[in-house]
Amino acid sequence: MKIKILMVDDHKIMREGLRALLEKESEMEVISEAENGRSAVDLAAKLKPNLVIMDASMADLNGIEATRQIIANSPAIKVLGLSMYSDRRFVTGMLSAGASGYILKDCAFEELITAIHTVFANQIYLSPGITTIVIKDYVGRLSAPEDPESPVLTTREREVLQLLAEGKTTKQIATLLYVSTKTIETYRQQIMKKLNIHSVAELTKYAIREGLTSL
Repeated sequence: MKIKILMVDDHKIMREGLRALLEKESEMEVISEAENGRSAVDLAAKLKPNLVIMDASMADLNGIEATRQIIANSPAIKVLGLSMYSDRRFVTGMLSAGASGYILKDCAFEELITAIHTVFANQIYLSPGITTIVIKDYVGRLSAPEDPESPVLTTREREVLQLLAEGKTTKQIATLLYVSTKTIETYRQQIMKKLNIHSVAELTKYAIREGLTSL
């Protein structure tokens, strides 16, 4: 059986290059491509790929939130993060969202093939340099005292926050999410209250710091 793959990256040349290489592999088939997380969620629900190769940082809906939604809708789908970013926010964000692996874009093609097979076999694959980041984050969480006051945003609130940080207007966000402008205003107020933030500029800084957007 061929591994059916959905390719998600906001750079067309990256998608086309990887597709050309992957299609030379007899046991793999790229069934579709998406240029952002929102399209990826829709295509994953429609096409039911075995595996999604997901860029972590994209406009409109980043790879972390897209992964979270895909896994929530279809737990059987495997997600492999493929990113240029190796810092903790993106790595732990993707893994926490449900990704089964994370590799860097500067890896050799052979490593990507190994990662795909590993993740498809229900195992975890991390690039060698990424493993250290994950271990340090885990140790840090063990030694850090729990903060009961730490704000927790819902998936939809994080989605709205990213769009606000990327400069979308309330009307544009409402159109993208198929809700009313009043609903988006309510989300914005809830986000600001939870984070104790009082301006869009501060929201943008928070979103960048948390890896929701790279702008």
